[in-house]
Amino acid sequence: MSVTKPSTTTETVRDTDASLLTDPEVESSYRDINGLQLHVVAAGDPDAPLIVLLHGHPDFWYGWRDQIRSLVEAGFRVVVPDQRGCNLSDAPDGIDAYRQSELVADVRELIHSEGRESAHVVGHDFGGFVAWNVALRHPSIVDRLGIFNVPHPTVYRETLRSSPQQIARSWYVWFYQVPKLPEWMLARNDMANMVDSLEITSNPGTFDEDTIACYKMAWSHTGTTPRINWYRGFRRSDSPPRDTVTQPTLICWGEDDIALRHSMAEQSVDYCEDGKLQMFPDASHWVHQERDEVTEALRCHLS
Repeated sequence: MSVTKPSTTTETVRDTDASLLTDPEVESSYRDINGLQLHVVAAGDPDAPLIVLLHGHPDFWYGWRDQIRSLVEAGFRVVVPDQRGCNLSDAPDGIDAYRQSELVADVRELIHSEGRESAHVVGHDFGGFVAWNVALRHPSIVDRLGIFNVPHPTVYRETLRSSPQQIARSWYVWFYQVPKLPEWMLARNDMANMVDSLEITSNPGTFDEDTIACYKMAWSHTGTTPRINWYRGFRRSDSPPRDTVTQPTLICWGEDDIALRHSMAEQSVDYCEDGKLQMFPDASHWVHQERDEVTEALRCHLS
């Protein structure tokens, strides 16, 4: 497998690893996972109940900065990977490397790298799709599931077939299937379109200048192609072997998400044997970065 390696100079690693946080107990490491090296940020007692937090697009581990310390203080071990193709993790070449089966295998091996057979799994955005798929494909390794602003895969698929409004909102998914052009569009003008994808989908003030500078540094490590291949690989992925999630599941949803209809959140609960939905008015797609109540709801759910 051909792999694009992120820059590994001392200065670059310092910029987007755990040193972004002032907490000395939050540490970075590199782990051999599923044939790749993944950059992982972790904190908390190694013997405490394990939580894996999965970021989406165009995010990296730093998107969970507001949850890490809170969950550690609640008595958990928190592990946050840069998913393949992002920030300081390896970026394998080719679309097939980003199928859901590969992203799910990364999570499974990451849990095992902690010496565990299972963990709580929480995902936002595309990381939520990965979290859904982990729970559906390997239910024994997920204790409890947390989902932020992304629908159950079956709900998403069926809504795209029936809702012109959702098709219009998902225009970027189709655009990302085009060869080469999306890479050029996202990389041009100092990644202005990537910055727009943060600012347009969030409430004002969610991403300040310092935070955007961190994101731009993270994007520069592997470029735009691996992130676009997440969406191309998603289109090539097989459906999960089952529809119903058996684990206790919490879905948190910012009602002002401009990309995803909130009706899909309500429908997703119907695919959970033990599901709970919390809607957050006046919150965007980045609900966990805008509302402290989301972290508290997650703490209660996982406890």
